[in-house]
Amino acid sequence: MTQTNSRVSIVGAGPGDPELLTMKAWRAIKTADVILYDALVSDEILQIAPENALKIYVGKRSSDHAFSQDEINEMIVSHALIYGHAVRLKGGDPFVFGRGGEEMDYARKSGLEVEIIPGISSSIGVPGRVGIPVTHRGLSESFWVVTATDKNGNLAKDIQKAAETDATVVVLMGLGKLDEIVDLYAKQGKEDLPVAIIQNGTLANQKVVIGSIADIYHTSKNEKMSAPVVIIIGEVVRLYQPSELIKEYQTVLA
Repeated sequence: MTQTNSRVSIVGAGPGDPELLTMKAWRAIKTADVILYDALVSDEILQIAPENALKIYVGKRSSDHAFSQDEINEMIVSHALIYGHAVRLKGGDPFVFGRGGEEMDYARKSGLEVEIIPGISSSIGVPGRVGIPVTHRGLSESFWVVTATDKNGNLAKDIQKAAETDATVVVLMGLGKLDEIVDLYAKQGKEDLPVAIIQNGTLANQKVVIGSIADIYHTSKNEKMSAPVVIIIGEVVRLYQPSELIKEYQTVLA
């Protein structure tokens, strides 16, 4: 049976900490009849939803995909038609490597009203939370946000271009390509360039490792860093100072 109030909200849940949700995102979750959520959405955020709301995990992490993107698109539409207000809840911002644009387009072509609710992207929110600005006067005039791999699983070409600049480079989903990334920067003669790797950014189990292009790969291995991480490459990393207000692990930048 098709609901007369069928609609879709594509919502950014931010980098993880529930308190970094926008008020509009909170309201959308609070009024959801069904939520289709990703791997990086915390239980605390899901608890905002009505008790009787249907919650369906459709997440994708590394090679572990619960559903294909085509299946997710169809589920968003079908569940909106059956239940009413369908919230597609995605970590970070839906339009920053979140394929939110594809989901929006599919739902609109199916005749549904679609609301887009931006979220704080982990590319800015995670480094910012630990005091690493992505731009800073005298250190970085711009920043790149790149994904580590292309659609074929190879190192993304934009990283190669970014390595040639003086911009801050934020790499998402890049831990598996870290050896290739540091090799690329080393060939540019940038072995001393600072690097930060932040695991589980903004959460209570956040972990921060600081190093340089020359040593960050081995340091990350020694410290058993694991996904999800945000990698920040650039002089702005030198501004990082451990805070007693944030639980974190860190190694000292030499």
